[in-house]
Amino acid sequence: MAKDFVTRQENYSEWYNELVVRADLAENSSVRGCMVIKPYGYAIWEKMQHKLDQMFKNTGHQNAYFPLFIPKSFFEKEAEHVEGFAKECAVVTHHRLAKSPDGKGLIPDPNAELEEALIVRPTSETIIWDTYRRWIKSYRDLPILCNQWANVVRWEMRTRMFLRTAEFLWQEGHTAHATREEAEHEALKMMNVYADFAEKYMAMPVVRGIKSANERFAGAVETYCIEAMMQDGKALQAGTSHFLGQNFAKAFDVKFLSKENKLEYVWATSWGVSTRLMGALIMTHSDDNGLVLPPYLAPIQVVIVPIYKTEEEKAQIDAIADNVMKALRQKDIAVKYDDDEKTKPGWKFNEYEFKGVPVRITLGARDLKEDKVEIFRRDTCEKEIIHKDDIVAECEKLLADIQSNLFKKAIDLRQSKTRNVDTWEDFKKEIEKGGFLMCHWDGTPETEEKIKEETKATIRCIPMDAPAEEGKCIYTGKPSHRRVIFARNY
Repeated sequence: MAKDFVTRQENYSEWYNELVVRADLAENSSVRGCMVIKPYGYAIWEKMQHKLDQMFKNTGHQNAYFPLFIPKSFFEKEAEHVEGFAKECAVVTHHRLAKSPDGKGLIPDPNAELEEALIVRPTSETIIWDTYRRWIKSYRDLPILCNQWANVVRWEMRTRMFLRTAEFLWQEGHTAHATREEAEHEALKMMNVYADFAEKYMAMPVVRGIKSANERFAGAVETYCIEAMMQDGKALQAGTSHFLGQNFAKAFDVKFLSKENKLEYVWATSWGVSTRLMGALIMTHSDDNGLVLPPYLAPIQVVIVPIYKTEEEKAQIDAIADNVMKALRQKDIAVKYDDDEKTKPGWKFNEYEFKGVPVRITLGARDLKEDKVEIFRRDTCEKEIIHKDDIVAECEKLLADIQSNLFKKAIDLRQSKTRNVDTWEDFKKEIEKGGFLMCHWDGTPETEEKIKEETKATIRCIPMDAPAEEGKCIYTGKPSHRRVIFARNY
C-alpha cells in the first residue's frame, strides 16, 4: 500500500476520490463538474459496454442514435417530465458568438438568438417519442426495440467522479409496444438483464425492486430498479427500467391502427445504466491497497513481470513469456508482458496491485532454473509457487475463483449490514450505522418525505421478493403489509 494513501476507515470519501485518480481511471476536467475518463478507466467502461450491448442484442434490441439537442417545447409536453428535469437542464439560446462591446471578450451574438431554445439532452424520451410518431402507423410497426449509447448532461452542483457529474456516458433503451402487457414485460425483462450483468460480470449483488412514488422516474407509471450496497453501507442505484404507460405516446400523439382496426395509443418503456457503474465497481470491491477488479471486466486479467540480471536470462524469460501469452490468449484471457526496463519489478508489483489486475505472474530467472514461477492473486493478495507448465491452467482457475470470491464477499457484507428495524427510535440509531434497514412503511409519499427530512434516508426500493408481512409503519404506526429498504445513498 502506498504510504500516503488514505484508508477506507480513515476517510471513505477521500479514499474513493484518491483511488479514482491514482489508479488512472479519471481526473477532473477544466470544465466544472465534468471529468476526463482516462484510457485505463475507459477500457473498463468499454468492457462493460461490450457485455451489455451483447445482452441487449440477444434480447432483440438494435442500436440507433438521436439528437443531442431537444427543443424546449418537447419537454413542456409531458408535465411530470419537465418538472423532474427542469432544475438540471443546460439550455442553448444562441448559435453564434460576437465580440463584446469593449472588444475584450466574446458574448452570445444578439443577432443569433435561436427561435426556440434547445435543451442539451438530460434523457431522450421526448425527442425519441417525437421520432416514433413518424415511425409508427400500424400494429405491424410494433414493437420498436431501440437502444442508444450516448452522453447526457444533468447540471449537478455537487459532483463526484463517475457517481455524479454534469456530463456522463450511458445507454438508454426506448421501446414501443402494442399492449400494456408487452411493455410491462419489457420493463421487467430489462431490469433482470441489468441484474444479471451486475451479478455475473461486476460480481456485485443487487436487490431487484420497485421505486416508491417519490423516487420514481419523472413521467413513469412504474420504475423498476437494481440497488447495490457499497462497502460503507450506503446504497447505490445501479440501474433503472421504467414502464411509461401511454404518457409519452399521448404527449406526442403516437397512435397505431390495431389488428381490430382501432386507433390506439402506444405503450412505452425506457431503461438505462451509466458510468455510475464504474463508481459501483470501485466501491464494491476495492481495498486499502487500491483498485480490485473482477476478472470479467479487467482490461488486463494477467500481467507477467520478468526478473533477470543478464541478457541471456532475459532472452530465456522472453521465450517462456511469449509461449504463455499465446496460450492465455487462445483461452481469451487478456494478458500483458511488462518488460519495460525503465521501471523496476518492485515498482511494477505496486503499480499493478494498485490498478487491480487480478493475477500477476513473476518469471524470475532463479525460480525458472527449478521450473517454478510465483503467482499472485489481487483479491486476497496471496502468493503461491507453481510449476511453470501449470501457468495457464492455474490462471484459468484463479480468474474464475477470484470472480466468485468477490461476489461472495460482497454478498456476505450486504447480509451483515442488512437488518430489520421496527421502531422509530431504533431507526434513528441504526441509520447512523449505515446499511439496509428493512422497515414497515405506510405507503404514503408524505411519510417517506418526513423520514428523509429527519434522517436523510430514503426508500431505496420495495424488494420484489419481499414476502407479505403485516406490521406497523415505523414513523406513523399505520398498517403496513410488507417491509421496504431504507438507506442513505449516493
